[in-house]
Amino acid sequence: MDLQKHAQPQGGAAPAADLRVSDADRDRIADLLREALAEGRLTADEHAERVEGVLTAKTAGELEVFVRDLPAAHQRRAVHASAPSRPTAGAIPTDPDENVVAIFSSATRKGRWRAGRRIHVYAVFGNVEIDLSEALFDHQQVVIKAFSVFGNVEVRVPQNVSLRGMGGGVLGNFEVASLDAEDPEAPVVYVDGWSVLGNIEARPKRGKLVADILDRVQRSVDKRKGLDR
Repeated sequence: MDLQKHAQPQGGAAPAADLRVSDADRDRIADLLREALAEGRLTADEHAERVEGVLTAKTAGELEVFVRDLPAAHQRRAVHASAPSRPTAGAIPTDPDENVVAIFSSATRKGRWRAGRRIHVYAVFGNVEIDLSEALFDHQQVVIKAFSVFGNVEVRVPQNVSLRGMGGGVLGNFEVASLDAEDPEAPVVYVDGWSVLGNIEARPKRGKLVADILDRVQRSVDKRKGLDR
């Protein structure tokens, strides 16, 4: 018997590792990596490198590589392909992606607002400003996917978060001023985008800090002092 032929999937079905993954799948793996960082299983550099890979992964097999050496990955099925299904009772819905669109116009997100896990930005002959300097962060990783065609996208973040960039330009400009936060629990903002005859720029805003990070650090310090007494 030809074992290799016998092992081939019936009906031409693709192996599970080759199935395409969704943004929700990437978010689950990013959460596992954040937990591993908090537990000391990953360094800050390892965490940043793996998360960047997770955000660009296309298949379940590519995602599995980033968590195969973590205990949490073996305790639950962290990587699976999304399939249409009816919602189950009591299921917690995922946060909807936010879209900010400017076509021959301008759009702004600034002030005290809640930043979702993923923000899609489209600037076509228009201008978009995403100002996170006073935003409320409900997630440790925030991904901004920006597309500029003859347009301009400006992203501003607080000085005490981490900022990463992945993208490029076609006869355009893509510029992200990388920033590393001292606090490992600080939010990480990833700007992923392409600029075609346009501009995408992300940088920290002077003098702006995420206050709740400082509050968490102070509470942690006070708790340690109480335990030392």
